[in-house]
Amino acid sequence: MNKWSELLLGLILIIIPIVIAWYSQSWPGWDFWSAAGTFFKGGLFWFIVIIGVLFVLLGISDLKG
Repeated sequence: MNKWSELLLGLILIIIPIVIAWYSQSWPGWDFWSAAGTFFKGGLFWFIVIIGVLFVLLGISDLKG
């Protein structure tokens, strides 16, 4: 993967879940009071953010080399 595309994809995967989590408080279809739903959405959020951080680190590593 290109170093710039890794950085861009990483930043997108970090920013998008944060924005969705911020605005999803007003979405009527999401049941945040269900324990299973909350666990899944939280796990999915952190999984996507960690993959984004991984892509950013790979992109930075490619910039140095």
